[in-house]
Amino acid sequence: MRISFFKPLTKNSKKFAGLAATLMILPVAVACGGQSTDVAIDPAADTTAEMPATEAPATDSAAMGETIVDVAAANGSFNTLVAAVQSAGLAETLSSEGPYTVFAPTDDAFAALPAGTLDKLLLPENQEVLAQILSYHVVSGEVPSSDVETGMVETVEGSDLDVVANESGVTVNDAKVVQPDVVASNGVIHVIDSVLLPPSLDLSTL
Repeated sequence: MRISFFKPLTKNSKKFAGLAATLMILPVAVACGGQSTDVAIDPAADTTAEMPATEAPATDSAAMGETIVDVAAANGSFNTLVAAVQSAGLAETLSSEGPYTVFAPTDDAFAALPAGTLDKLLLPENQEVLAQILSYHVVSGEVPSSDVETGMVETVEGSDLDVVANESGVTVNDAKVVQPDVVASNGVIHVIDSVLLPPSLDLSTL
């Protein structure tokens, strides 16, 4: 069954969608001919009225045109992922129009791979294998957490991911989604706590 993703985490995803707005309080003074003129205030007047709110410029990544690669690079938790994407030659693809849904392993997730594995994957001769692994983390189309359901979903790599959504949260294969709905201009990132490996891949052959 082909699916779309994350219903159980809809409530959590709201914290990533807000835009900030600020209230600016202006001093009560009138400039006239280079001299300040005092403004009389009637003690009986209602001074509790709020000043008009001034909205701050939108700062969400989608509104600023930041792609999945831009967002990952700026986050600080995906340094290894960004380096891997660049090494695999996928930066341009993940910066294109898309949209894409990316299950993004953190730096800690990459660090949990068997010792020496990451170093081998980053070697030029293993670029194809690295691209295969990274493509296994990408799904065509933008799938927000509000759309998730349990089932199998095909990745850009070609193999399926086993997604389970229940009251405990969402898992993708054996990885847990720890932060959903990091929005970019060309898709959405769902942060996971381990690296996904295509079923046909044997890391011991590196």
